[in-house]
Amino acid sequence: MVTTPVVEPEAKTRRYLALDALRGLIVMLMALDHANYFVAQRHSTGEHWGGDFPVYGDALSFLTRLVTHPVAPGFSFLMGVGMALFAASRRSRGWSERKIVTHFLIRGLVLIGLQLTVVNFAWKTGPQSSPDIYQGVLIALGGGMILGTLFLRLGPGWLLAIAALLSVGTELAHPGPAQWGLNFDQPLGLIFGYSGGSDFYWSNYPILPWLELVILGLAFGKWMLADASKAFARSMVLGAAFILAFVLLRIPDGFGNIRPRAGDDWIGYLNVVKYPPALTFTLLTMGFNLVVLGLLARASGVTARALELPAVLGRVPMFFYATHLYLYSGLGAWLAPDGTSIGVMYLYWLGGLLALFPLCLWYGNFKSRHPDSLLRFI
Repeated sequence: MVTTPVVEPEAKTRRYLALDALRGLIVMLMALDHANYFVAQRHSTGEHWGGDFPVYGDALSFLTRLVTHPVAPGFSFLMGVGMALFAASRRSRGWSERKIVTHFLIRGLVLIGLQLTVVNFAWKTGPQSSPDIYQGVLIALGGGMILGTLFLRLGPGWLLAIAALLSVGTELAHPGPAQWGLNFDQPLGLIFGYSGGSDFYWSNYPILPWLELVILGLAFGKWMLADASKAFARSMVLGAAFILAFVLLRIPDGFGNIRPRAGDDWIGYLNVVKYPPALTFTLLTMGFNLVVLGLLARASGVTARALELPAVLGRVPMFFYATHLYLYSGLGAWLAPDGTSIGVMYLYWLGGLLALFPLCLWYGNFKSRHPDSLLRFI
């Protein structure tokens, strides 16, 4: 049983600020990726496990894509952390396990529903054709939340073991690149195992390869409940170990990469399979997220106060997610129907963040004033 330690209010606030700030930085990078798609119209076709792999003509185009890769892993991980902290908080208030699980089941279904309605409609307003049904990141998150309820009572050791088994198991079970397109008529495979599909149904985010990060987040949340200071210190060490493991697996270009590198230069080395996430993709991106989280937790004074800015966005990630898609889609269609250069797109990205900040601040305050409304499921 994990108990919640007694902490000073200021220390507790700093620790939760690190989580919100990391989530805020993540959504800012997400906005960059989607500004690249809607405004610049230079977004890659996707780093899939088979088929054509993205080729970049210059470093800026590649780096613009690379820096956004930690987004989806970070969302999955932080969701798992939040589930652990939420469950512990509600147990202390007398909630039954059934009520806690029911809450997560509803939230998971809401995420899936938002993907199939609000979010998918936004993708249809973009410059590229969109399938009738798109399995995006919210379905992976919603499915991960639903399945994550099975592991809420496990300790960190068991959770880490399950996350590791899932990571290795999904890699070993994944079809090879030569099978690209041959299994796109298998619904369960597309929903749970690998990306691909047709004009009717396309899956970029199968559930099981992302579930491992939700479970890793659950383990980290349990560490936080036991001793948050040690948890954040571990995040630095674990993040560095992940990055080292990425380097070691990337050099031989075998297990952990799903498909061979597309080139022998530094871009080819860092250009990893995202759909679904290869083990090397997970190690690189989560290594980055864990190191940054540890650094954010160490912030104090002026630096800690500065983190309140990204934290405003990080406290309302779903609101930001839905709103920013329509904002950048509208900006692209209105002001840049033929696309822009990468450099000009960065100005649109920053302008969009400035427009979204007061909206997120307002929504965050509104949501905190209505904690028992239906908004608690979003």
